[in-house]
Amino acid sequence: MAAAVAAQKAGVKDILLLERDQYLGGILNQCIHTGFGLHHFKKDLTGPEYADRFIKQIEAIRDIEVSLKSFVVRLTKDKILTYLKPGKLEEIKAKALIMATGCRERTREMTHISGTRPAGIYPAGLAQKMINIEGLLPGKEVVIIGSGDIGLIMARRFTLEGAKVKAVIEIQEKTRGLIRNVVQCLEDFSIPLYFRHRIAKIYGKDRVEKVLVENTVNGETFELPCDTVLISVGLIPENELIEMACVEIDKKTNAPVSKEVNKCSIEGIFVCGNSYKVYDLVDNVTRDSVKAGQMAAEYLKGLK
Repeated sequence: MAAAVAAQKAGVKDILLLERDQYLGGILNQCIHTGFGLHHFKKDLTGPEYADRFIKQIEAIRDIEVSLKSFVVRLTKDKILTYLKPGKLEEIKAKALIMATGCRERTREMTHISGTRPAGIYPAGLAQKMINIEGLLPGKEVVIIGSGDIGLIMARRFTLEGAKVKAVIEIQEKTRGLIRNVVQCLEDFSIPLYFRHRIAKIYGKDRVEKVLVENTVNGETFELPCDTVLISVGLIPENELIEMACVEIDKKTNAPVSKEVNKCSIEGIFVCGNSYKVYDLVDNVTRDSVKAGQMAAEYLKGLK
């Protein structure tokens, strides 16, 4: 939305915004905690409040057409998009494309945790959606793997819903999350955070029953009974569409290989926000996306 608004302000008059969900706002809609907008709006907002400010801007601009429930399934190097929407398959050719596809969570399989495959293992973001959007509590006794911001925030969220968070397990020697989240989400609720530890094994037949925690320094182990394990071990930029279009992708980061911020190896395709680089703050995502919108506008001017 920030990129679309910036492009329109820079002179672009024909903008189509494709959103696969039924609402604008993306992941912000499930982030009901505060901490958004401190830099961009100079306000302490929730995720939905932050998104709503941009939704109002989009609704006020006639040059921006919004297509909801629109899932892009194909992209060519000629910037031809094929997308599904209720009842039809659409194809459209763009002069310039801004990819704001965000990122996805790393999974248990990417962390190489041994053990069985019972119910009760969730990516932290999925658990957040279940609680905040669907009104479902995934479990009552929780162990969180990784101290990323989503995992820290979900430790507090589960606690507020009456669940018991047994521990947050971090393999590194320091947290990957914001210090304010460590304080507000763990220390304020007396939730233990184990550095230089890892989950060596998950036990359970039908449902998670316990995990084996290992100290990576001295090899000592202990068990934590639980019925739920949350995985919060990082994010991966969602760039399969531009890879399909033959954009050069960095295999380590899954981000586009670029000599200039927000640009990729195909002229006229711009990548912004978490699909270009994983950010800690949504304010930085917005700043990056505004720049992408302005760059797309400059590119289009050069075509005339």
